[in-house]
Amino acid sequence: MNFNGKVAVITGSSAGIGAETAKKITSLGGKVTINYSKSSDAAEKIAHECSQLGENPLVIKADMSSDDGCKELIQTTIKEFGSINVLVNNAGRTKFADHSDLNALSREDFETIMALNLNSNYELIKHARPHLAKNKISSIVNISSVAGLRGLGSSVAYAASKGALNSMTLALSRSLGPDGIRVNAVCPGFVATDWWKNSLGDEKFKRAIAAYEKTNPLGECPSAEDIVGSILFFASDLSNHVTGQLLAVDGGLLIGMPLKLD
Repeated sequence: MNFNGKVAVITGSSAGIGAETAKKITSLGGKVTINYSKSSDAAEKIAHECSQLGENPLVIKADMSSDDGCKELIQTTIKEFGSINVLVNNAGRTKFADHSDLNALSREDFETIMALNLNSNYELIKHARPHLAKNKISSIVNISSVAGLRGLGSSVAYAASKGALNSMTLALSRSLGPDGIRVNAVCPGFVATDWWKNSLGDEKFKRAIAAYEKTNPLGECPSAEDIVGSILFFASDLSNHVTGQLLAVDGGLLIGMPLKLD
């Protein structure tokens, strides 16, 4: 697998899954655009790590929840690198809310979550499409979640946004296929990233990991690095005839634990 001569735009790539994807694609010969919205220090740290592995990355601060931010990210990448081969839509947000408490989420909560988890992906794809279509084969990888496959997750709004993203992945795989653009989605389960640790706090984070390990057949809680391989498969030439697929990367969580008759 290599990404020699290829350019990948990765949203939300200053930490977690996005950052690990940026580093891996760089190490395999590609050029990457690192996108962030808040911490320039975190983005520059990942950029430095990428530069030690291969080509110097482009670092762009842009808010993916706005159309202007999406347009800026694509236009600046084209200005700097001249082309785009891969778009990884990784940026996302949530709000923690018990699914049974319908007062825990407001209309604004839904609109805010949808703006980043769904709408931004559509806008990015719209702006990237003419550039992706110039290649023989290009790839879009949407980072979704098992929440969108089974109505699970941190809140109903989050599950709804990822379910909508999955449907959009299928719809766009049909409409963009004639342009040589493949569209697939990776759907991780719980991933032990710093974002989760900061959101939950140390104790809840440890309990979440322990609970996840008990509820999937592999008995493991993945790190961000464990998710990257699936993203690279969809992004690379290894999946040239694959489009419209939703891949659960969850240790078998959705399959469930084996039945034990003790």
